[in-house]
Amino acid sequence: MMKKFTVVIITLIAVFKAIASGNEWRTLDPENAILLTLPHGKVVIELAPQFSPNHVKRFKTLAQQGYYDGNKFYRVIDGFVTQGGPEDGSTKDKAITPLKIEGDFSIDKDWSFTLVQDHDLFAPQTGFKDGFALGRDNNEQKAWLLHCPGVIAMARTNAPDTATSHFYITNGQAPRYLDRIMTVFGRVVYGMNHVQAITRTSVIEGDTPVDPKDFTPMVKVQLMSDLPKEQQIQLEIKNTEHPNYAKKLSDRRKRDNAFFYKKPPPVLDICQTPVGVRMIK
Repeated sequence: MMKKFTVVIITLIAVFKAIASGNEWRTLDPENAILLTLPHGKVVIELAPQFSPNHVKRFKTLAQQGYYDGNKFYRVIDGFVTQGGPEDGSTKDKAITPLKIEGDFSIDKDWSFTLVQDHDLFAPQTGFKDGFALGRDNNEQKAWLLHCPGVIAMARTNAPDTATSHFYITNGQAPRYLDRIMTVFGRVVYGMNHVQAITRTSVIEGDTPVDPKDFTPMVKVQLMSDLPKEQQIQLEIKNTEHPNYAKKLSDRRKRDNAFFYKKPPPVLDICQTPVGVRMIK
């Protein structure tokens, strides 16, 4: 329990330092970053222990054990999700204890985020905190991570507390109807083009089924901090708590650019509101 809180505190301290220093960018913490190596490229996932601590702990532990290495993405549906893990019903699969869902978390009146939109179709409010897209309901005093493109979440069976090790990455339009009933625990911050290139396993009716031998494998799934420094992919991410980011959101909502000779409604879809990422040279 103490270790879990320590990770959360370290993450929050990093965010507070970025705010205090006035930095518009924050450095990706290698202790909370996963390097997913695919046959055709590398993907970096930022984990969110401050929002889904138990699922992050599980994923990090399995990655450090080499659990996912060689597993395949077996359920890949265009415009929906890319799901992978061990073979269903295998000894490896059955050995993992199910987790209690972390679909949302409690907040108090002082909890804040960078507001994007009131009266979102799926949430009373949406906004960013620590670079992650969230929904908020002040009446319920709850907040939750959103199913925007590129997020990583744990798969489960029908019952809520059945997630083990199988995970998915959203690869198309945001399936926001999954918000709060699944556990989102991170997001892709680099290499989404490689996620999109993973072989689709679902075909249209009447087409030739995809042979499982052609499913895309996970070559390696590693905690970034376990790699030698020269092998790490070092990134900086826009600090969504910085005042300039709030201004960027305001400007984006207004659409004052001359290109918009007809103005769209002054609203923002949080899943189409990018958080900048850049390489550290």
